[in-house]
Amino acid sequence: MSEFNYEAFQEKLEKQLSYPTVYMFKFIVQVDHRKIALIESLFSSEADIHTKMSNNGKYISITAKEVVMTAVEIIDIYKKAATIEGVISL
Repeated sequence: MSEFNYEAFQEKLEKQLSYPTVYMFKFIVQVDHRKIALIESLFSSEADIHTKMSNNGKYISITAKEVVMTAVEIIDIYKKAATIEGVISL
């Protein structure tokens, strides 16, 4: 699997969005309370966080809307999420 190109992603974010903005993050992970807590801890207490269980109850999607000031903040969250084993970023 190839390494994600964060520089190109940052350029795209900077061209398409104006800051500050509300950005929607979405992650999928196997149901594991520790992993869910780790993902939720990436966001401030003001973030709007919703979870949804998969039909078979094996996975959970976590959607968070967070006010960000720069594209770098978005990328930092994705980089931190990537350190959580088994997380899928959408």
